Amino acid sequence: MSTLFQSRPVWAERPSLPARAAKNTVLAVVAVVILLPIYVVVLTSLSPASAVTAAGGLVVVPGGISFQAYADLFSGGVVTRAVLVSLGVTAVGTLVSLAATVLAAYGLSRPGSLLHRPLLFAVLLTFLFAPGMIPLYLLVSDLGMIDSYAALILPTAVNAFNLVVMRAFFMNLPGEIADSARMDGAGEWTILLRLVLPMSKGVTAVVGLFYAVGYWNAFFNAILYLNDNTKWPLQLILRQYVQRGQQLNSNSLIGDAVQGTASAPNLAVQMAIVVVALVPVTLIYPLVQKHFTKGVIIGAVKG
Repeated sequence: MSTLFQSRPVWAERPSLPARAAKNTVLAVVAVVILLPIYVVVLTSLSPASAVTAAGGLVVVPGGISFQAYADLFSGGVVTRAVLVSLGVTAVGTLVSLAATVLAAYGLSRPGSLLHRPLLFAVLLTFLFAPGMIPLYLLVSDLGMIDSYAALILPTAVNAFNLVVMRAFFMNLPGEIADSARMDGAGEWTILLRLVLPMSKGVTAVVGLFYAVGYWNAFFNAILYLNDNTKWPLQLILRQYVQRGQQLNSNSLIGDAVQGTASAPNLAVQMAIVVVALVPVTLIYPLVQKHFTKGVIIGAVKG
C-alpha cells in the first residue's frame, strides 16, 4: 500500500502550504483585475454629475447615487429600441440556430444517412476556409436581406464547431435505445424529439448559450447589412457612442419624455450602456455553468 502511494505522480499530491498560498494570491489578483473595471463602470453609471465632474472622468470613490443615466436610456430613445432589437435577434436567432444545428448534427450522426460523408466533409472544410466578406455581402444582397433583421441571423445561423460537438455527443448516445424504439415503430422524428433531445439537455443548453452570447455580442453584421440606424442592435450603439466617443445627449438617443429636464453626464450614460450590454450574459452564464462538463466537454472528448 505504501508503495502504491509513493508511485503517485507529483500533480496528484496535496499542494504544500506555500503553493496553496501562492495559488490563492494569484486567484485574488486575477479576481481584482477582473472585478475592478466592472466596479468602476457600474459606479460611474450610477454617479451624479457632481461626482463625475469631481473625479474628472471615471468614478472610483462613490460620491452619491443617481439613476438618471438609466432613466435617460430607457425613456424611448435609440438605446431603448436597440435593446429590444438585440433581445429579439438573440431570441429568434438562438432558436433558429439550435433547430438547424440539432437537425444537422442528428442527421450527420447517423452513418447511413443521405450524403453523410460529403456533407460532413463540407462542414469540416469550413474550419479551414471561411467565406470572404465581399462574396458573403453579395449573397446577402442577392437574397434581398439588406436592411433586414434576417441578415443578422441567417449568415451565421450554423456554427461548424457547435455542429461537430453536438454530432459527437449524439454519436456517443446508446444506440440500443434508438434501435428498440424503431422496433416499436418509432420514426426518426419521434426518436429525436422524445429520446435523443431529453438525453442531450446539457449539450443543447451549452450550445444554445454559445449561440445566444454570439448573437447578443455581434455588431459586425449590423455594420455590413443595416443602413437604417433605427434597426441597429445594442452592440452597434455601444460601438458608435462609447468606443468612438460620439455624444449621447442628443434627441436621437434620449426620449422626448426627458427633453428639457436635467440629463445625466455623457460619461455616465456611456457606462450605463456598457452595464446594460453586460447584464444578460452575466445572468445567463451561471444558469448554464453546471452543464459545461457534462455537455460540451464530454461530447468533444468522446467524439
